[in-house]
Amino acid sequence: MTKFFVGLLLLMALAPASALAHPGSGIAIDRLGQIYFVDTGSGAWKIDTHGALIQLSNQRFHWMTLDAANRFGRAKMPTGPGWEMVRVGSSPTLLLSSDFPLAMGPDGFLYYPVHGPRDHVDIMRLAASGHKSVFASVSLPHLGGLAFGPDGSLYYSEIKAIRKISTQGRVSTVAENIPFVGCASIPGTEENDMLRGLTVDASGTVYVASSACGQVLKVTTEGKVTTVFQSTAPWSPTAVVHFGKDLFVLEYLHTAVEDRLQWIPRVRKITPDGASTIIATVSRK
Repeated sequence: MTKFFVGLLLLMALAPASALAHPGSGIAIDRLGQIYFVDTGSGAWKIDTHGALIQLSNQRFHWMTLDAANRFGRAKMPTGPGWEMVRVGSSPTLLLSSDFPLAMGPDGFLYYPVHGPRDHVDIMRLAASGHKSVFASVSLPHLGGLAFGPDGSLYYSEIKAIRKISTQGRVSTVAENIPFVGCASIPGTEENDMLRGLTVDASGTVYVASSACGQVLKVTTEGKVTTVFQSTAPWSPTAVVHFGKDLFVLEYLHTAVEDRLQWIPRVRKITPDGASTIIATVSRK
């Protein structure tokens, strides 16, 4: 793919800003290698197999998952106090969330958290029919990202930990009290941004964005943590997805000002030898 710049010639009427004061954290890739990502300044985008950057919607949501089988193409999406989910497109269908991470499971269910009092979080399992159930309950102050592993386990990131929930609903720890070595100073980030979007490869290795440090971390099944990428401030990764042996990282230009139009996204490709290339950047004009 080649770098492709798109100018936004006209900023259309956009949805009201969420109370969430950070850029989006959603990137996904389909079986053809087309990449989808969220932009909290202008909507959702796709990078096609020729490297062209195409805007798919103007809904400025924070998280996204890919419904490759279009199971939720006609389903009624859930809503709650101050949050909502929407569908975008078809073949595949994108499911966007305003206020929390979500993940499409290999079992055809959609998983997302519902936060309760005193750090109580229910991980919900939603069928396309609309039937909901509690998959697991956990206690944590902040959930940064959700992703499924090769064995069907649901992985999630906390501020300084990676944990997973088995298909039977049992919670275990992959790594905790993660040390952040060589942490960069990224404007506009805070402790809640230590670990955000993540992906899990076929071996069970986790790759996770540490936005507050400007890093992508690799976490092995034994809990060993290494840095595979270090950004240059004020750019910082917010989410990561893998395709084959390559990683694709959603980065944002962070600012201390809570202005979504100043949070500019771009996508970077990282190959197994550590080489990285920016393959698309959204340009605001």
